[in-house]
Amino acid sequence: MPRRFIDLSVTLDNETVADPPFMRPRIEYQTHLETVPEIQTFFPGVTAADLPDGAGFAAAENVWLTTHNGTHLDAPWHYHPTQDGGQPAMTIDEVPLDWCFRPGVRLDFRHFDDGYVATAADVETELARIGHDLRPLDIVLVNTRAGAAYGTPAFLGSGCGMGYEATLYLTSRGVRVTGTDAWSWDAPFTYTAKRVSETGDLSLIWEGHKAGREIGYCHMEKLTNLDLLPPTGFIVSCFPYKMKRASAGWTRAVAILED
Repeated sequence: MPRRFIDLSVTLDNETVADPPFMRPRIEYQTHLETVPEIQTFFPGVTAADLPDGAGFAAAENVWLTTHNGTHLDAPWHYHPTQDGGQPAMTIDEVPLDWCFRPGVRLDFRHFDDGYVATAADVETELARIGHDLRPLDIVLVNTRAGAAYGTPAFLGSGCGMGYEATLYLTSRGVRVTGTDAWSWDAPFTYTAKRVSETGDLSLIWEGHKAGREIGYCHMEKLTNLDLLPPTGFIVSCFPYKMKRASAGWTRAVAILED
């Protein structure tokens, strides 16, 4: 049976606006000729002219970035020091690989306004609409309107967020990996700050993330192409980079469909 792959990962580059200024990545590109001094450390006296087609040694890149640049998978340690009733929170190198290759479910929340906080009832309504009963370890992807704003100054303030109850609705049913095409699993900070100012309720800050205190889970941020997915009937592959004691790991998230 033929397979179709849909890339759910954004491209990392120096130009695209996808993060606040303090955490934007920086990639320094080296051409084949610029790395000739490096090969000379192993083979003294060798020049570019001595190499095939005079092309020099090898192209390479030096990269500065955080584990939260690009499409990445957040570990429970990112949200809070503990999970599951006070147990030490899991870091990215401890996330079970079994969580990261599972059937996917897409929730279409593009109709919600930017800054809206999705509720458990919203999740339940959407699952009923698509006719799906959640199964343990389903990977749930939330399609917000943020995907259409990626790469523009509006991206950081775009999309709805997943609230505390909505997140627990998923994790209490065995979901352990989720994802969003927005910058954050939670609503954009500009909207949350306004709600906190109006209500004085500090529990609203990162409420979806902080649900990981109750039940440890991972979520992906800055996904793309979610609008190309069906509601169900696909597999998500999202193995994170293995970095010791890290709060997140970059992932080449991919949806696999059997046509």
